[in-house]
Amino acid sequence: MDEELLALLEKYKQVCTIVEGPHDREALKHYGFTDVVLFSVPEYRLVEDLESRHVTDVLILTDLDSAGKRKYMQLKRELTRHGIRITDKLRNYLFNHTSLRHIEGLPTYLSRHDSSSR
Repeated sequence: MDEELLALLEKYKQVCTIVEGPHDREALKHYGFTDVVLFSVPEYRLVEDLESRHVTDVLILTDLDSAGKRKYMQLKRELTRHGIRITDKLRNYLFNHTSLRHIEGLPTYLSRHDSSSR
């Protein structure tokens, strides 16, 4: 089992997390994430929503493929411009230490990783 990944999931599960779709949200809720926001509205609306909720830190878990990276950079630029801090440790870990490229595949990735370590 990837203990470091599980520790990061535990550490950040209370942080507002932005994902691309409902399957991504469900994958994170499986690990106890409580504030998962879909990036399904224009950026300015997402920013307005986060500001109205007084969110100061977010985790952006768009997919780790080229399209997801572009969305991540757009969101990061816009949110940072509005004073919202981006927490990158979990995203960087997923990108640099796993073969995972789609957030919705997290439960499958971890279950396979767990069974191969037995």
